[in-house]
Amino acid sequence: MEFRTTTSDCKYSCDTATHTLHWINAIIHFLKPFTFFMHAHVVNFFKDRLWESVDKEWMDCLRNEPIENLLLIPSGVVQDHWPASLKDFIVTLRSLVFPREQADLQTVLPGLHEISLNSVLAQGMNMKKKHEVEVLSAVVNSVADSARSHTIVDVGAGQGYLAQVLSFQYQHSVVAIDACSHHGSITDACAERIKKHYAAQMRKSETGNWSLNVPKTITCRVMSIGMLKALTGMSLHKDDAEQLRPFEEDNAKLEGEKLKPSCNANNDTSLVLAGLHACGDLSVTMLKTFLDCKEVKAIVSIGCCYNLLSEEGIDKTETQCGFPMSAGVKSAGFSLGKNSRDLACQSAERWRGMEKDAGLHNFELHSFRAAFQMVLCKFYPEVMITNPSIGRQGKTLRRRQHRKVEYPLNHKEIACPSLHSNTKGSCRNIEPKELETDKNSGLALDTDVLFHGHSSSKSTRCEGPKSVEKYALFEKFSQSGLCRLGLKPSQDIKFQEIWKEAEPFAELIGPYWSLRAALGPLLETFLLLDRLLFLQEQGSSLEVIMLPIFDPEVSPRNVAIIAKKILTQI
Repeated sequence: MEFRTTTSDCKYSCDTATHTLHWINAIIHFLKPFTFFMHAHVVNFFKDRLWESVDKEWMDCLRNEPIENLLLIPSGVVQDHWPASLKDFIVTLRSLVFPREQADLQTVLPGLHEISLNSVLAQGMNMKKKHEVEVLSAVVNSVADSARSHTIVDVGAGQGYLAQVLSFQYQHSVVAIDACSHHGSITDACAERIKKHYAAQMRKSETGNWSLNVPKTITCRVMSIGMLKALTGMSLHKDDAEQLRPFEEDNAKLEGEKLKPSCNANNDTSLVLAGLHACGDLSVTMLKTFLDCKEVKAIVSIGCCYNLLSEEGIDKTETQCGFPMSAGVKSAGFSLGKNSRDLACQSAERWRGMEKDAGLHNFELHSFRAAFQMVLCKFYPEVMITNPSIGRQGKTLRRRQHRKVEYPLNHKEIACPSLHSNTKGSCRNIEPKELETDKNSGLALDTDVLFHGHSSSKSTRCEGPKSVEKYALFEKFSQSGLCRLGLKPSQDIKFQEIWKEAEPFAELIGPYWSLRAALGPLLETFLLLDRLLFLQEQGSSLEVIMLPIFDPEVSPRNVAIIAKKILTQI
């Protein structure tokens, strides 16, 4: 089976390495004048007067723009009365973004048959996860059948939803690898529950001779290509997989002593690697393992958490970096940095779906966080180099504001959790929910609605609090932030003076952040094209395609890289 390409409105193509490199170079050419957006951080908005780096005509126009228009900027929507240069920036940017509309999968993958999950398999899944697993399992099944593969390795399997469906519904042999032992236990428990259900169904239909495939689980943090190659080889043998369990807590020892790469031992064996939102470098490791291991005949990879990628020349790492991958991008010498990789996690669909009041409240929260940065710089400069996090202050304030609760400024009434608790967002397989973090200080504010569209409540107000109320909210935010950092509030801090200094420019945060967020889908396109080009550079031995397989309104991280070693090479 060959992958069939589809047409789109995008003016660029990635059908060949030459076309992909042309697209990449066009993106780099566009981005170079706007590196000040890429490398900036909104927490430093007031401290570094970030609005001054943007065309004054743009900011003067957008500072009075309705918030619903600002929220559409990342989707490429412009207004007729905007300056021509601003419209050109947004329109050109969007023309460089990889199209995200869900592809007609049956056209690209002939023979693909998507099956709705029954209530037993779908137990525990939310709507988003159910959609992802239904679609991806069908895609992986189609690719595995075409590659004549016997086993599927689910890398970064989480709680095993994809593994269960591939095992029980599509009757594949599946190995689920995840770093969390708790996830492995959940996968095993769910498999037993599902197995009992299907066994009972077979007894009723007098088909008890059928065999049921149950996912095997391996708990191990995949730290290198060699480790994943070894795990992939061992996954073919139940006894070897069982031997991994005593060593799962000592990954370094596991990699260095216990595992020997077993790929290439038997070229008759055929595997498919699959990853649903494998985080950061894990997606990169999968792609390289696909090339290095002859037993792996195909791969279906959907990445996420670009902020967790390691980058050559920036991050200190003993292993190969996750970016750049391709020789083409390496030769271009265009670096991103952590703030740009953070920005690549932005979703235009989530911005577009945000309600006006939710967007307004979150712009206000950004202004509090940026003003709090001024407090830290002026009164606690030593904190800026210790990389702390203030945790989830924004969500608490937003929830209280929605309930129209008065904010007491008495220190005794400020809830302060354990100063040693880890309040940073965790990396999930669903989609990035990381906290917005300054590369210098690491200070963070949880603004889930602004970044990812998860609104916890609705407001009946379409305008923010008045100036006095905003100051009260800012002081409350700051007091709680200091408490989180274990800092004693200084008598010298004049919160009102700091807010007076910041407030005249607070209305510019919305326009600035909207323009900056518009770069997010383009930066993600750049990262994905780098991965695609890396595979295309291997020559004619591979078939490879990049495809949006999910509904982007449901699952914004929807682009899959699907590759297969051509039949004559298998």
